[in-house]
Amino acid sequence: MKKISILFSIICLISACKGPQTVTKPKVDENIEHEVLISTDMGDMVVKLYNSTPQHRDNFLKLVNQKFYDSLLFHRVIQNFMIQGGDPESKNAAPGVMLGNGDVGYTIPAEFVDSLFHKKGSLCAARTENPTKASSGCQFYIVQ
Repeated sequence: MKKISILFSIICLISACKGPQTVTKPKVDENIEHEVLISTDMGDMVVKLYNSTPQHRDNFLKLVNQKFYDSLLFHRVIQNFMIQGGDPESKNAAPGVMLGNGDVGYTIPAEFVDSLFHKKGSLCAARTENPTKASSGCQFYIVQ
């Protein structure tokens, strides 16, 4: 199994996300890996999505293709831990507004794969505490 990884060189304090853009076709070809460009004011990141977590891959690509992430903020930045984005309430949010509770009204079932683990650069789906360990339908984080 391949590990989820992301290639990037960016400083830890990212202030805003201009939004992922992709040339990926809406129909997912399960034989290829998909890459998504995330452009920010602080630089670009290329996110690789692998086939070992197909429900998360397909959902992320769907939201990218719908331009859902365009102009959203990285609303949670914890140095040497992670940066989190994907809250739809962060678009045009006023300074000082509490963010992190926005969602798309659904969750993604857990797709735990023993060979995948958190390491620097990993793209992960955010989740709240819930008995089924389902992931947020839109919020994600990148391990620092």
